[in-house]
Amino acid sequence: MSERLQPGDTAPAFTLPDADGKEVSLADHRGRKVIVYFYPAALTPGCTKQACDFTDNLEVLAGAGYDVLGISPDKPEKLARFREKEDLRVTLLADPSKETLTAYGAFGEKTMYGKTVTGVIRSTVVVDEEGKVERALYNVRATGHVAKLLKDLGV
Repeated sequence: MSERLQPGDTAPAFTLPDADGKEVSLADHRGRKVIVYFYPAALTPGCTKQACDFTDNLEVLAGAGYDVLGISPDKPEKLARFREKEDLRVTLLADPSKETLTAYGAFGEKTMYGKTVTGVIRSTVVVDEEGKVERALYNVRATGHVAKLLKDLGV
């Protein structure tokens, strides 16, 4: 089971391919706050709702100094289909090895329909301009999460 991050921790560095296969690193966003959210699978109802909510609020978040990165274990080709189908503007990153998911505590045991399974734990980590964890939220709900996050961040 991966360790969950705590406020003040250094956010684990990563470089992952986006939906177009272009490498994106957390370091590319140094000097800006970054919302890194982890979701189980592209093209599924809950993950679509969450990605659309982030896309709908992208300008508000950007205006408040936040970049948004969504990470799942999907391959770039699937992320590209997801982006096109749902007209997403949020940056989607592929982590098929699940190394970044694990480093952020977003992969491990979870309860689904009363059974314990191993998989992606829907999570959101807010990283500050210096690369430190500002807040780490685990087992978040797909619906209403972005609205709650905006409220909590004072955006």
